[in-house]
Amino acid sequence: MHPAPSVIAFTTLSGLGFGLLAWLGIDATPPTGWTAFAFFAIAFALSVGGLISSTFHLGRPERAWKAFSQWRTSWLSREGVCAVAALVVMGLYAAALVFAGAHFALLGWLGAALSLGTVYTTSMIYAQLKTIPRWNTPLTCVLYLAYAITGGALLSGRVEIALVLLLVSAGLQILWWMQGDGAFSGRGTTMETATGLGSIGTVRSAAPPHTAPNYLVREFIHIIGRKHAQKLRVISIALMAVLPILLLLLPFSHMAAAVAVVSHIAGVAVSRWLFFAEAEHTVGLYYGAR
Repeated sequence: MHPAPSVIAFTTLSGLGFGLLAWLGIDATPPTGWTAFAFFAIAFALSVGGLISSTFHLGRPERAWKAFSQWRTSWLSREGVCAVAALVVMGLYAAALVFAGAHFALLGWLGAALSLGTVYTTSMIYAQLKTIPRWNTPLTCVLYLAYAITGGALLSGRVEIALVLLLVSAGLQILWWMQGDGAFSGRGTTMETATGLGSIGTVRSAAPPHTAPNYLVREFIHIIGRKHAQKLRVISIALMAVLPILLLLLPFSHMAAAVAVVSHIAGVAVSRWLFFAEAEHTVGLYYGAR
């Protein structure tokens, strides 16, 4: 699929933001005062900034609010509802910590659950799509949650936990790539099965369905070379996990920690670009994508 920058920014930044909110929500001894303000400001900036960036991919961004009305059937709508609920609850939790020094643990746990619920609903927007076999797996949801929890641990300064989670996230990402590489062919969808003409021989398209670029071609067909993709995968793992782990193993310094966070975010962004660029929609069969 077409890797739109707005969607890459959305899935990368909002996941980090809600992951940080989740860690702040379950913290038994959370920061208060200006320290709490700084942590929550970062979390809200990432979460809200990511959500806002996602609207730029809509044909009519001013109508984004209408998505909330379809929560019974749409994962996109459920995402919006969960996001608003999480931000409101965590806003109240943060206000109590910052301005009153009061810790309402139950409110924090509720906000943490809603924050991770938001990440889960985001992942389900993609995992539910049977027309894109690479995404259509429970591992997509696990990967999204793993990245959110890992990024949140890094941003909240949980070094020991972050080291473990970085290894887990890297392993899950590699497993997701390995599974996804054979997902389309494993589904058995071909021009022969789509047209029902396989019994008479190999089917090929004599002419493209359209003579000019259209929405389907722009949004659902993006061809990336295998060698190029492999290089980007190595870069993603190196930035997302390897470099941060090496930096966190050094004697602690704020500079090293900051570089580790920036490196992780860059690596996640690369993996998100590949997430969309490598996704093969079944409609591509009719345009000779395979």
